[in-house]
Amino acid sequence: METNRIQKVGQIGVPVKDLERAVDFYKNKLGLPLLFQMDRMAFFELDGQRLLLSLPEQAEFTNAGSVLYFQVGDIQEVYADLVNKGVNFTDEPHSIAKMGQTETWMTFFRDSEGNVLALMSEVGVEP
Repeated sequence: METNRIQKVGQIGVPVKDLERAVDFYKNKLGLPLLFQMDRMAFFELDGQRLLLSLPEQAEFTNAGSVLYFQVGDIQEVYADLVNKGVNFTDEPHSIAKMGQTETWMTFFRDSEGNVLALMSEVGVEP
């Protein structure tokens, strides 16, 4: 294996405006396991992937972050659960692509800090 190339994403960072509010959203609404929290940042575990929420140290990093796509098994079930917890979606789960016997479904929402997030699911379809 080459050691001088990018091999995988090691961590995803999301800038936040209010750390306590963001931790509450990711932990209690999305149900992500909190690894640990410090004064200006919190780390969550996503099956070997680390998610960092942080208060930006410089003004240039205060804008909303990249879209995170959370893979789920049953998008309709997870969508309904999150709606019941008060998560505000911008749309409903819908098919965006079909590849052979599989459709990719997505739905988008915002976290407590205004960052756009998405649920995605690969759904088997009949031929």
